[in-house]
Amino acid sequence: MSCSPGKIAVFIDGPDLCAAAKSLKLDIDYMRLLREFQSRGTLLRAFYYTAVAEDQEYSSMRPLIDWLAYNGYKVVTKPTKEYIDATGRRKVKGNMDVELAVDVMEIAEFVDQLVLFSGDGGFRPLVEAVQRRGVRVTVISTAVSVPPMIADELRRQANVFTDLVELRSKLGRDPSERVVRRAEVWRRPARSRE
Repeated sequence: MSCSPGKIAVFIDGPDLCAAAKSLKLDIDYMRLLREFQSRGTLLRAFYYTAVAEDQEYSSMRPLIDWLAYNGYKVVTKPTKEYIDATGRRKVKGNMDVELAVDVMEIAEFVDQLVLFSGDGGFRPLVEAVQRRGVRVTVISTAVSVPPMIADELRRQANVFTDLVELRSKLGRDPSERVVRRAEVWRRPARSRE
């Protein structure tokens, strides 16, 4: 059972959230996301899961992963694996569902509410299992995209389903913020070389 009212844990299926946000043309501000859930109760932990290509010299995910790790998120990664499918095509696999599920089950006894940023229907049994322990589960994804990013069975199992589009003003970054920030970087005065 839960320890005390208001304890929250946030679990972010990184690729799923990125796909949902992209479908809505939403630029997630991860600091605002943290603050939003800190304002809703005692945020015990915010997890972010993603697979990374270890063999690449540079990954486009690396700056985000590093920023998240330095700014209050517990980042869980594992290397992607390459394989050849039955048709001879090269495929990349990087599923983090088991890691996320294990962490959910380990923290479930310490929280009152679990927030899951994912639309993956494979998480339905996990949601049901933590609900049996008395934990309320909020699932955040989107049903307004075409096709919807939320699996119907997961949406129905959640205590609360929140469409990501409803959180645009709370979690989204105004596109003009990026332009302003970049402009500020370029306007910094040059150092004197005396």
